[in-house]
Amino acid sequence: MNLIDWVVLFSTILFIVLYGAWKTRETKNIDGYLKGDNNLKWWMIGVSIMATQASAVTFLSTPGQAMDDGMRFLQFYFGLPLAMVIIAVTMVPIYYRLKVYTAYEYLETRFDLKTRTLAAILFLILRGLSAGITLYAPSIVLSTILGWNIVFTTILIGLLVIIYSVSGGTKAVSLTQRQQMTIIMGGMILAGIMAYNKLPESISFTDTIQIAGELGKLNIVTTDFSLSDRFNIWSGLLASTFLFLSYFGTDQSQVARYLGGKSLTESRMGLIFNGLLKIPMQFVILFIGVLVFVFYLFNQPPIFHNQPLKDRAAQTTYADSLARLQNGYDKAFADKQVAIQNLVSGIQSDNDALIQSAKADYHIAKKKEDSVRVSVKKTISAAVPGAKTQDRDYMFLNFVLSYLPHGVIGLILAVMFSAAMGSMAGELNALSSTTTVDIFKRSIKREGSEKYYLNASRLFTIMWALLAMVFAMLANQAENLIQFVNIVGSLFYGTILGIFLVAFYLKSVKSNAVFVAAIFGEATVLTCYFFFYEEIAFLYYNIIGCVVVVVLAWLLRPLDRVGEKG
Repeated sequence: MNLIDWVVLFSTILFIVLYGAWKTRETKNIDGYLKGDNNLKWWMIGVSIMATQASAVTFLSTPGQAMDDGMRFLQFYFGLPLAMVIIAVTMVPIYYRLKVYTAYEYLETRFDLKTRTLAAILFLILRGLSAGITLYAPSIVLSTILGWNIVFTTILIGLLVIIYSVSGGTKAVSLTQRQQMTIIMGGMILAGIMAYNKLPESISFTDTIQIAGELGKLNIVTTDFSLSDRFNIWSGLLASTFLFLSYFGTDQSQVARYLGGKSLTESRMGLIFNGLLKIPMQFVILFIGVLVFVFYLFNQPPIFHNQPLKDRAAQTTYADSLARLQNGYDKAFADKQVAIQNLVSGIQSDNDALIQSAKADYHIAKKKEDSVRVSVKKTISAAVPGAKTQDRDYMFLNFVLSYLPHGVIGLILAVMFSAAMGSMAGELNALSSTTTVDIFKRSIKREGSEKYYLNASRLFTIMWALLAMVFAMLANQAENLIQFVNIVGSLFYGTILGIFLVAFYLKSVKSNAVFVAAIFGEATVLTCYFFFYEEIAFLYYNIIGCVVVVVLAWLLRPLDRVGEKG
């Protein structure tokens, strides 16, 4: 990082913060704060939905996911278009007809206050945790660059988000997300181009694709079914459809985006726009990770990508052990280089026998390299007790800091910070909306002026921002941030979706049955997570929770009749 990078980074961040605060400076009522005065066009809704979902976790962690595991994470999004159509046809018209501020208001109309409150509390827990994860990702970046304590960087970024999300609410979030998405996608594409341009001149784009394919990184579709496999065509089409139905149909951070539309048609078009563009966007981000993977075949990657943590370990009595491991790593990479050169020769000469021989040599060298990396992680754990040694989230960041030119480094970091601020602002706005409307205004302070509830919403935004800073510390134990944020969601989304599906489609089921079913549904999901984590992939929690709630609510209908008689 030099002066140019800092200028680019901070000018971009300050522009977004000041622009959002200035454009929404006249927001004076709760309707404008929570729903943006219902004047958002379809493309603004679509961009806002994408930006809220695409946090810094997406751009920091997803390329690392592709470098480590290939493109198969893309299957996670295969159920998204179907979910968008279902939500646009069934859920959005109901929200518009009832003129709700939050999705959970509908549940009281359909059931009762306790069911509304339960769903709202489940949402507040999951979104509060997710906001912490969203905040943790850029905190990693700033902590890595400056060598500052991550607690301080977390507080600094949280305060920046508070400035403009508190000033204008939903409208500020939606307005700034347009600029953020432009910066985000432009910066990521530029990073991919730079990674390709740094490959040897003898390697064409076709060669790059073939190398990645031969080494298993273009595994976009996996047809084998397994409950323990997180990403395959079946989990993508079935389990993720349930996740996205709940996320976009019942999660206030997303519902708030399209409730601010100018009309029902604009909101529906915004959802469909998101469904059509999200998969290509994720493809591009994952493919950038694949390009960086190929780049590191010709340029030796670090033995451990979290450089500040490695430096801390090197200052202990384990320094000699790390030096010996580095020598072994250098030798393994030299062997891998020979295999890669043979693989390139085989591809360019269309020699299948040489390709297969080179791949076998590559996997032998890669196995040695991975073994050394495992030893390094164990050594670092011994040297720095309690340290997180999963360094996948640092892979792309390390590439950016080490190989991209100054100015571009600042832009890519601005991408990550912009994504974090946009996503976290949307989450804080949703948390504030739900706390104000579903908890505070409904059950605690029923009588108050517009200004009173507007100020309360702003105070709740600050409260949740402060809690998110605390929750961010939990993310330190995550194996991979992009997976962790989806695991957290899967713990609650199935239950919430089940409640809404009963509300929409099982008209004979009343409040007592669905309330008890929801409690059992959530208990079932948590049991799967704590006791069957290895056997059942987290995406299936969404199906399990939803099915338990729907089936049990149907079976428990006699509870409603007992309640009515009583």
